[in-house]
This record gives sequence, C-alpha cells and structure tokens, in this order.
Amino acid sequence: MGTVARVVRDSDGGVDVASVFAEIDRRLSRFDAGSELSRLNANPETAVPAGSLLRAAVAAALHAALLSGGLVDPTLLGALRRAGYSESRAHVQPASLARALSSAPRRRPARPATAAEWRSVEVDDRAGVIRRPPALELDLGGSVKGWAADLLAARLSRHGRCAVDCGGDLRVEAGRGEPWEVRVRHPLTGASAHTLVVRAGGVATSGIDARLWQRHGGEFAHHLIDPSTGRPAWTGLIAATALAPTALAAEALAKAALLSGPARARALLEAHHGGVLIHDGGTVEQVGLWR
Repeated sequence: MGTVARVVRDSDGGVDVASVFAEIDRRLSRFDAGSELSRLNANPETAVPAGSLLRAAVAAALHAALLSGGLVDPTLLGALRRAGYSESRAHVQPASLARALSSAPRRRPARPATAAEWRSVEVDDRAGVIRRPPALELDLGGSVKGWAADLLAARLSRHGRCAVDCGGDLRVEAGRGEPWEVRVRHPLTGASAHTLVVRAGGVATSGIDARLWQRHGGEFAHHLIDPSTGRPAWTGLIAATALAPTALAAEALAKAALLSGPARARALLEAHHGGVLIHDGGTVEQVGLWR
C-alpha cells in the first residue's frame, strides 16, 4: 500500500503477520488495479458487492472522516492524482522539505469540502455491499494504516507485549510489561524531537516530508490535500503527532491537526489526548501531554 510496516512482539501467537499485511495490501491497495478497492472504484453501479475486509476498512475511513469533521476525507482520490500522486512513492526519494517550504504558497488552514461527498457513502453489512454515487472513488491509504495496526495488535496482544507500526500509525500494548518508548522524528533534522512513553493505545504522526515531490512546473506537492481546494495543504505545520485509544483515531487526529494549522491543531489535540506539533520553522510544541 505504498508504506512500510514493522511489528515487534513477545510472541506471534500463531498469527502470520506477513500474510495479514499481504491480504490487506491485495484487497485494499489503490496502487493495484486488480485490488477489491480498485474494482469498487471502477464499478459504475451505485451498490457494489464488497467483502468483509473492504467493508470494515471503508467503515473505518468514514469513522475517521466523522471524527475529523471531514478534514480526513476518503473521497479525494482524484485530487491526489491531479497533484501527482497516482503511483506508490514508497521507494522514491522525497524532495527537499526545506526547499519546498521556501517556495510554498501562503499558509492557511485547510477546511472540509462543502459537498462532503463522504457522507454519501454507506456500508451495508447485511446486504454485503457498499453504496456510493456512481464514479465516486475512495482512497483508504490514510485510515487503513491505523485500522490495520489496531486489527493486528488486537490479535498479538493476547500473547504478550506488542507494537505494530504501519507507516507511522502505531498501536502499542504493554500488558504487564514495560511501557513503550515512542520517539517522534523531526522531519527537518531526522533527530528525535520528543519521546512519548505509552502503555497502551495509538500514536500516529502525519507529516508532509515523506511523500513530497516537485512537479514539472517546479511547484512542490505532497499527499495531504485540503478538501476545500483539492490542492496540497500548506498550513504552517510540517508534522503532527497525536495520541488516542486506537491507532485509527490517532491517525485521524494527527492528520486533522496538521491540516488545521497551528491554532486549531492545538485546540484539537488539547480536546483529546495530546500530542506534538512541529512548525514550519522547526519549533517543536508539546500539547496536552501532562495528561
């Protein structure tokens, strides 16, 4: 799915970790034209039969959209393609973040799309279908990482201490063992910006540095889209880390915080479980971590 996954655990409990990730990739990757998600996007019908894995992943994406007030929008696949993100960039060296920031447009907070097309998507488990307006395509690349981390951690945690990291969306369970130390990477220096000590729950970081490229006209772009404009968002933040009870919720909050810009991000993280903001100039801000 265009990312790297890591798992650390006391015992696998008979869970074939590689097979779980392979099945998620096979069914849910938008980079594979034969995946179940891609077939859903290509289907001209309103109600499309969907397997339980795809239905659960779409339901998770809709939950993330609701939690973020529509800032984390799974219906922005067309905008991502127009920005230049039509193929996986997992093995492509990202562009210089410092150069991109120096030429980026005026900073402004992102806003939800007025149309809120994600609200027209329905998961019907009884009928085994997903309903959405014809030609409305879905991208699960963000939310499915946190959802997958939660799914796998739920299985592994029965057999001891575990940590599941899906491209920066992390779910940890310490049980009766030592809590996990989670280091937040600074996108400008690569050094550790802050260390979080977490016994159980989700930690997710959303940043513009890992998937950053320069377009043919010289303009820089990244994968975090402002739903209201359909263009990459430049908000004054280059990374946001959020804590939450689940990795899915942490991923939604981290992305919503980055898209919201500094002031709104601060209020958003304060209202939940806290986190870390890294500003354009490199300043690291801890928010609400005394809880």
